[in-house]
Amino acid sequence: MDSNSKNVSGSLCPAMASAEILGDKWTLLLLREMFLGTTRFGGFQKAIPRMSPSILSKRLKTLEAAEIIIRKSAPTTQIADYKLTRSGRELGPIVEYMAIWGMRWRKRSIAAQDCDVGGFMWDFHRTLNTEGLPDGDTVILVQISDRTDLNTWWVIANAVSVDLCPTDPGHEVDVYLTATLANLIALWLGDTDVRNAVEAKSIFLDGPRHLINTAQDWMAQSPLVGVKPALSD
Repeated sequence: MDSNSKNVSGSLCPAMASAEILGDKWTLLLLREMFLGTTRFGGFQKAIPRMSPSILSKRLKTLEAAEIIIRKSAPTTQIADYKLTRSGRELGPIVEYMAIWGMRWRKRSIAAQDCDVGGFMWDFHRTLNTEGLPDGDTVILVQISDRTDLNTWWVIANAVSVDLCPTDPGHEVDVYLTATLANLIALWLGDTDVRNAVEAKSIFLDGPRHLINTAQDWMAQSPLVGVKPALSD
């Protein structure tokens, strides 16, 4: 038997066998990214910036050894794609329900944690609702007012793609969105809506009237925004 797969807990409980692989925050974040469509090493680094390259490499190898993912390299390039196996795909509902449980029972803790700016902005840009934007490119400059580094991000959105740039791509800005990181997260989590946030001056929007008036339609929101926190006992 592979030493990495030994049952060190001494328990025959299947849940323990699963936890030996899944009971790690980096592994769960990595799987979450795969369910969201990320397949390459560089993509994982952008989405989970606090995860070091060495830890990322180890977790990928662990998941590959457990036959949860497979590594595929194109014959003409060194770039590898990581794909979920049947076993890996069956973890989708488990990871999703863990997220739902977290929103119901741990939302206050989630909002209060020291969030990584880069990781949050990665989530923010890919949850922008492009259907609420006009045709063509729309450039949104997000300014995080309480950060001294990684505080300016350009989001370039159109009907087929949304790009995120931490440096000025040279495009004319259509909308300026300014807020502290905590207030931006509150908006993304659905703790407030655009109108109330603007009225409370917790966020500031500047741009053409048609984009400001429709901000609630295109603003990025967590896909779990509809999950309501559980009532306290």
